[in-house]
Order: sequence, then structure tokens, then C-alpha cells
Amino acid sequence: MGGKYRITGDKYPRMRPHRRRGRLVVVVVACGAVLGVAGWGTLQLIDVFTGGGGTASAAGSKAPCTVKSAKASPSASASPAALPKPAQITVNVLNATTRSGLAKTTADQLKKRGFKIGEVGNAPKEYDKKVDGIAVLLGPASSLNTSLPVLATQLTGAERRTDAARKGTEVDLVIGTGFKALSSEADAAKALTALTAPKPTATTKKGC
Repeated sequence: MGGKYRITGDKYPRMRPHRRRGRLVVVVVACGAVLGVAGWGTLQLIDVFTGGGGTASAAGSKAPCTVKSAKASPSASASPAALPKPAQITVNVLNATTRSGLAKTTADQLKKRGFKIGEVGNAPKEYDKKVDGIAVLLGPASSLNTSLPVLATQLTGAERRTDAARKGTEVDLVIGTGFKALSSEADAAKALTALTAPKPTATTKKGC
């Protein structure tokens, strides 16, 4: 340069470029975004491995499992249509005790209550003086859910047995040493009504 703008001396001013503040702002913003994404990802991982965290526990603490009552359904074991009436059941009354006349008096009472009476007498040797309970009700396999339950309404606590080899439909009432008397007519009628018209058994559903 010349003229009045001529530079003299051996020292020259250093020309520094202006700092680029825009680039610095971009870098700062980028770093913030990276940190934010990393933090969010960490929270998601924590949520996955803890099973939902506070949200799940809060939902679980609102209310326990509710139990809803379903429609009642009749018991499958009780089938009123398959049960015979007392007049359709022939009962052999056999005395396995040492008390005489017990078979006849019991047979007379059963007859008054509508049952047919077959043989009346002493029990066979296999049962004679060998029945310690109230009585044994014995019949063919088909009587297990038909005649025997109906007869059992007249004598609460009697043992029921079936014989697969036995033929026919007759059933035996073998009186044991624990026998005192038949159930009262009121109790027997109540038990028979409950048997022929069973109350439905309620079932429940868990609404969890």
C-alpha cells in the first residue's frame, strides 16, 4: 500500500476471523437432544424390566378380584326324573338283630308310607347279628341312584350297598343293632321332597 495508508514498522496487526457462534449453538442443541433421547430410552428399559412400574402397582391396588355369581344349575347327581316313587319300590325287610318282631313293625310302617313290601323275616347268615349300624340298604347296581336314595329318606344314616350280580329291582332293608326307629314321617317327607326337587347349586366366576 502506498500514500497515507502505507504501513511502516516491523509489527503488523493480526487479523483474527470472527467466531462462529451459530455452530456452537447447533452443537449444544444436538448434545441436549442426544441426552434427552438417552434418558427416555433408559426410562423405557426400567419400565419394561419392572413390569410397568408405578402404573401397574397403582392399577393393582385399586380393587381386588371380584367374584360374580353365575346362574345356579341343578346338581348333576340328582335327577328327579330318574327317581321312582315309593309305590314303585319293593322292599324286603330283614331283621339282623336279636329283637323279635322288628322286621314286621318296620315293614308295616313302610307300607303306610307308600312302599311295597316283599319278604319280611330274619336276615341271612352273612348279615345276621353282623350289622352294627342302623341298617344296610342293599340292591342291584341299578338301584344306587334310584331306589336306594328314595328308601334312605326313611332311615337317615343307613349304609347303602349294591350287588352287581343281583337281578331284579327289589331292595333289602337289613335292620342293624343300632336301629331304633324309622325317621319321623315329617322328616322323611322333607327329605324325599328335597331329593325329588333338589335345590340348584350356585357356581361362581372370578372376574380377574
